[in-house]
Amino acid sequence: MNYAALLLPDFSLILAGWLVCRFTPLDRGIWGPVERLVYYLLFPILLFLSIVKSPIDVGAASSLIAAGLLLSLGGVALAWLLPRLPLLGRHVDARDHAGAAQVAFRFNSYIALALAARVAGEAGSQAVAILIGVCVPLINVAAVWPMARHNDSHVLKELARNPLIIATVCGLAFNLMGLRLPAWLTPSLQRVGATAVPLGLMAVGAGMQWGSLQTSRALSAALLAIRHVLMPLWAWLLARLLGLEAVQTTVLLAFAALPTASSCYVLAVEMGYRGPYVAGLITLSHIAALASLPLALGLLS
Repeated sequence: MNYAALLLPDFSLILAGWLVCRFTPLDRGIWGPVERLVYYLLFPILLFLSIVKSPIDVGAASSLIAAGLLLSLGGVALAWLLPRLPLLGRHVDARDHAGAAQVAFRFNSYIALALAARVAGEAGSQAVAILIGVCVPLINVAAVWPMARHNDSHVLKELARNPLIIATVCGLAFNLMGLRLPAWLTPSLQRVGATAVPLGLMAVGAGMQWGSLQTSRALSAALLAIRHVLMPLWAWLLARLLGLEAVQTTVLLAFAALPTASSCYVLAVEMGYRGPYVAGLITLSHIAALASLPLALGLLS
């Protein structure tokens, strides 16, 4: 499989956002409202639709659900521990860590859905929908938690009003109750949700400043190592320990090696953190995925 071709559209949109913001009249004054639109409306709709589109059979997917939750918890634990590591901790700025830790364990849902369909067909799409449904609430809580605490905000209040958490919890409840969207409503919601990915990626490019990565090199390297080296290895170990079947193993390994979520940038900006730094990490993560995806799906599987 040509992973470069799979990731090229995302790279192109990030580059387009960077060029448009810097060389046209559509400067930062335009992109701030776009970021809020993606964060509060478009991406929540996309997440909700990705979760409700396929029924979740909890019993049949129990091992995959356990693997996804353990995979996410491992990534969260590693990211949160970085400031406490003996050698690394003194080089990590606490505020940068709070805003960027999410890069280590969040994932690009759009690429997840596209990749699963290519490597495992319809069974792969259903498996990754399950992983998205059970992991997104956990990792969004883990993303918001350190930022809210560092800002001295009321953590539960921040979690309760986070649109990504609201969308995923509603999607899970909707799915598990066996409800289905009306046929007349689905196409409109799909069109709205489909705009989240291109606008979100262009907003990442518009907010990116490469120079911001120079100030937190140790943190950047550690977060990307967790995302693209340790997470795939942890997924491989979980697949063996839990005895996952072939399709589930393939999907879990691909899921673990994905580039991080483009919405990391919008979340960091909306909560008052250094958006350009997070945008740079998102771009580097997409580059690193060109190596981590072949490693996970080739060598490990």
